[in-house]
Amino acid sequence: MRILSLSTAEQGCSLAAFENKALVCEEYWADKQTHSKRVLAMVENLLACRAGWDVSEIDGFIAAKGPGSFTGLRIGISVIKGLAYAVSKPDAGVSSLDGIGNRFSFTSVPVCVMMDARRNEVYCAVYHFERGVLVDKSDEMVCSPEQAVLLAGETAVFVGSGSKAYKELILRLTNTRALFSCETMDYVSAVALARPALLDDHFFDCPENKLAPSYIRKSDAELQFGTRTKNQFK
Repeated sequence: MRILSLSTAEQGCSLAAFENKALVCEEYWADKQTHSKRVLAMVENLLACRAGWDVSEIDGFIAAKGPGSFTGLRIGISVIKGLAYAVSKPDAGVSSLDGIGNRFSFTSVPVCVMMDARRNEVYCAVYHFERGVLVDKSDEMVCSPEQAVLLAGETAVFVGSGSKAYKELILRLTNTRALFSCETMDYVSAVALARPALLDDHFFDCPENKLAPSYIRKSDAELQFGTRTKNQFK
């Protein structure tokens, strides 16, 4: 089975191709170029020049469904849905937080994934693994960095863009007991996104894996609209 996996949840763009559960190739770009100008060229290059596949030879497509950049998520989901529809193959969505958390499956302490959500908030979930197997995951939420630390506890690994944005705060709240990943492990990885599909032969058949955006919180435009509406009726 051949799988193409994509994340455009944050500024960086991650793309990976698998065959029979083995990684064939992957690419990652993080620059000022927008996803809309980069993604299709990345897909074309990875398939034609690296994997040597035609898009019609792919059996399943995966995209990060959120949380993350509203615009970025819409672009990635649209690209994956369009490719899957064009070749009549299934698509599926995986949490952006899983695309980070799954990279730390052999960690013996809690893994607190924190993606920077701006406005002094983070997208967060806490993972517990045992010998590489996920045994528990908290609800996904948008919250203050302080709340995320309280959820994870003092002795945890803090990963993701939010963990670096609030590193000094985390260290202070955990009495310097917190552990941190290196910066190269903080992005939403297309390889980690595909992990559930590699472990479950029926992954694409499960309704809960439907590819639909999961933003967790309202966009700035929605919040501003709501504020203006309330003010009109005061």
